[in-house]
Amino acid sequence: MKARIKITLKNGVLDPQGKAIEGAVKGLGISGVSDVRQGKYVEVDLAESDPDKARAIVERMCKDLLANMVIENYSYEIG
Repeated sequence: MKARIKITLKNGVLDPQGKAIEGAVKGLGISGVSDVRQGKYVEVDLAESDPDKARAIVERMCKDLLANMVIENYSYEIG
């Protein structure tokens, strides 16, 4: 079973990497791009075949390891 996890900064949290990307895009002469936010994407293969148990594993990974719950949100798909 594969889990696809997205981790993003919460709204209102300063994103210096996003601002740097936005500046670089403008430096390329591309207009109309704003509010760039950068996050993380993680794919994990799980040996678990029970979807509920797989979700519990991914929840624990996100809360205890992958995401900083103070400044980041996460979402995932399992399939």
